[in-house]
Amino acid sequence: MKVEVVRAWPRRFEAVALQLDEGACVADALRAAGLADDPETTGYAVFGVRATVDTRLRDGDRLELLRPLQADPKESRRRRAQQVPRK
Repeated sequence: MKVEVVRAWPRRFEAVALQLDEGACVADALRAAGLADDPETTGYAVFGVRATVDTRLRDGDRLELLRPLQADPKESRRRRAQQVPRK
């Protein structure tokens, strides 16, 4: 089965296309891509849905390596709301 592993940073990304055996999981894909020990990765997702290292992959899946958030989304919204001029 074909799987794509994607790791993204601001303004750039890296994608690795893999051919894996049926029944492969996230951990298998990470090993095959050489990204099993990436210190920046804090989680995984398959097409944006949270996954674990034991999650089984299917043909055509896109495995995304997640990084820590740079800012708290709720706090960012609060700051933007305070900057909007009130009528």
